[in-house]
Amino acid sequence: MTSTRSRKLCLAQQPDADEMLSRDPFALLVGMLLDQQIPMERAFAGPVAIAQRMAGPFDPSTVAQYDPDAFVEIVAGPPAVHRFPTAMAARIQTLAKHLDEQYSGNASGLWSDVKSGDDLLARLSALPGFGAQKAKIFVALLGKQLKVRPRGWREASEPYGEDGAFRSVADVIDVASLVKVRQFKQEQQLVRQRVVARPLRKTRNG
Repeated sequence: MTSTRSRKLCLAQQPDADEMLSRDPFALLVGMLLDQQIPMERAFAGPVAIAQRMAGPFDPSTVAQYDPDAFVEIVAGPPAVHRFPTAMAARIQTLAKHLDEQYSGNASGLWSDVKSGDDLLARLSALPGFGAQKAKIFVALLGKQLKVRPRGWREASEPYGEDGAFRSVADVIDVASLVKVRQFKQEQQLVRQRVVARPLRKTRNG
């Protein structure tokens, strides 16, 4: 198991979960994968819950080879790690297989020898379950909190690499910053809702 070690992360807001995220790159990637359609803290608490329920170590090789039905049961709990446990269990195993095959099970191999921000973004974008936005946020998280800063990492992670911003999980370092990130996301959601509502009003009045 390779280690990030640069600082203690506070993404799950739970000591055991954050300790695991801070030392285990695979756990951090799985937490990022789970971070959709559920609260951020619940997503990043997922890896430690899975690890505690598994027979064997929580690493890409073991997870990749785990019986799929048994792994669904692990993710489903109770309590469930995610609101869609069957789909997410499959996604976690697909991610684990990719890391096992492409990086010999060493999750930090994604960034340990990377030369540029664009290269890092490309590697993350190639991960199963990581879309363009998720990949950019993870580049920002690595740069801001774990000091993984290849040339051009801020540009590659735009707008999430902006210094002093509270846009994403990359900016969460304590409870106060979590509240600010949540407020930002709520404001963005309101803006999107207004944009969608405007053309509907015009159509009705037209």
